Amino acid sequence: MLQQYEKKKPLLQIKHLKKHFPISNPLGKTVNHIKAVNDVTFDLYEKETLGLVGESGCGKSTTGRTILRLTEPTSGEVFYKGRNILRLKEKEFLPMRKEMQMVFQDPHSSLNPKKRIGYSIEEPMKIQGIGTKMERLEKAMELLHKVGLRKDQYYRYPHEFSGGQRQRIGLARALAVNPQVIICDEPVSALDVSIQSQVINLLQELQEEFGQSYLFIAHDLSVVRHISDRIGVMYLGSIVELAPTDELFKNPMHPYTQALLSAIPIANPQRKKERVVLRGDVPSPANLPSGCVFHTRCPHAMARCKSEVPTLRQGASGHRVACHLYDE
Repeated sequence: MLQQYEKKKPLLQIKHLKKHFPISNPLGKTVNHIKAVNDVTFDLYEKETLGLVGESGCGKSTTGRTILRLTEPTSGEVFYKGRNILRLKEKEFLPMRKEMQMVFQDPHSSLNPKKRIGYSIEEPMKIQGIGTKMERLEKAMELLHKVGLRKDQYYRYPHEFSGGQRQRIGLARALAVNPQVIICDEPVSALDVSIQSQVINLLQELQEEFGQSYLFIAHDLSVVRHISDRIGVMYLGSIVELAPTDELFKNPMHPYTQALLSAIPIANPQRKKERVVLRGDVPSPANLPSGCVFHTRCPHAMARCKSEVPTLRQGASGHRVACHLYDE
C-alpha cells in the first residue's frame, strides 16, 4: 500500500513544523512558551488517509489548524503541490483555501446558529466566487443528498439536527469547494458508536467518489485503524512513529505506541493481554524534558535518552520510528 504512494510525489509535505504559544506574566512580558507542535514532519499522498493519534494535549489538533494557517506557525514549511503556502500573503493564500478544508471536532459550535444550514454550505462557495446564486443553491442541496440528508433540510437551522447530522452538514460544507485535502479533527469523537460508524463509512464513500486525501486526527485507535492507510503517533508535539496501518499494529516499535496499543480492549474475555502501564505523568509542554521527550515515562530509557533527541529514522516497510533503541 505504501509503495504505491511513494512512487508518486506527495500532495502535501510538512517539514519541521512548530507552533509555540507564548506565556505572559501580568505585565504582558513573555516568560515562556507552550510547545504545542515541536518539529513535525510527514507527507500526505493523493487519495491517502493518514491517521494522527496520541493522548489529549499532544498537539494533533494544533498541527491540523497550523497546516491550514487557522493559527500561524512559529516555524517550518508546508508545501502543497510543491508550493510553500506559509510564505504566501493572505490574498495569495485565499484561492488555495478551497484546496484544503477542515471538518471540526464539535459540529455544533462550527455552524452559525443564526443561519440556515444551506447558507453555511454555500458560504465557502460564495467567498471563493464559485457559481451563481442558483448554482450554489443546487450544489448545496446535492451535497446534502450526498451526505445522507434530505434536500428540504436546506432551510433548517443547526439546532434542529442531531450531532451526527450536524457532522454530515460539516462534511457537506467542506466538500462545497471541491478540496483536494480535508483535515478531519476528531470528527467522530463526540458521536455515539453507531453514528461513528456511519460517519466513517460516509467519509470512505466520499473519498472513493471525489478522491480527496484525509488527515484524520483522533485518539480512538480502533477508528483510526479502520479508516487509515498510514498512522502517525504523536507525543508531546512530536511524531514518534509513522508506519502503514497493518505494519504499526503488527509491529509497534516505539514504547509509547506499544503502550497505546496495549490499552485497546479485547472483546474476548477468555483472551488475556499484557498491558504496558506507563509510569509518571505527561510532562508540561511548557517545560519539555531534555533529549527524548518520552524518557521520563519510558520503561526502556537509557542514559543517552536524557540528552540526545532521537530522529525519525526510516526502517523496513516504510516504518519510521524516533527511538534510540533502534539506532544502528
